[in-house]
Amino acid sequence: MTNEQIIKNLPYTKPFLFVDELLEISENGVSGNYTFKENDFFYEGHFKGNPITPGVILTETMAQIGVVCLGIYLLKDQISSELKPQIALTSNQIDFFLSVLPNEKVTVISEKEYFRFNKLKCKVKMMNSKNELVCRGTIAGMIISSK
Repeated sequence: MTNEQIIKNLPYTKPFLFVDELLEISENGVSGNYTFKENDFFYEGHFKGNPITPGVILTETMAQIGVVCLGIYLLKDQISSELKPQIALTSNQIDFFLSVLPNEKVTVISEKEYFRFNKLKCKVKMMNSKNELVCRGTIAGMIISSK
């Protein structure tokens, strides 16, 4: 399965798709990036006159790249046109260090802690274009293939 096929199999569409490209993916982890556009829906009401990307959106970006993309890769032999991945996030713990502004590109790097009984848990971090740590933590989810 190619990186583009993994992104196509994500259960999201715009405006709630936060994956532009996958850089690397293996059994042990994934890295990818996303650029937040200045006209993204959440900026309009998040800090009047000083838009900042909400932490929940940063967490969602880390989950989409760091857990869901990796889960699709790990289940690639079970995914077909009839069987699609379904993902339910079960837990996350994220520490935030820097703000992300409109038009900023971030890179998410995820390392698999474990994948068993269809539960995937990853250590995930987000870096900005200056290679500064934006946030990091752990995210876990249940991943299944269903019709």
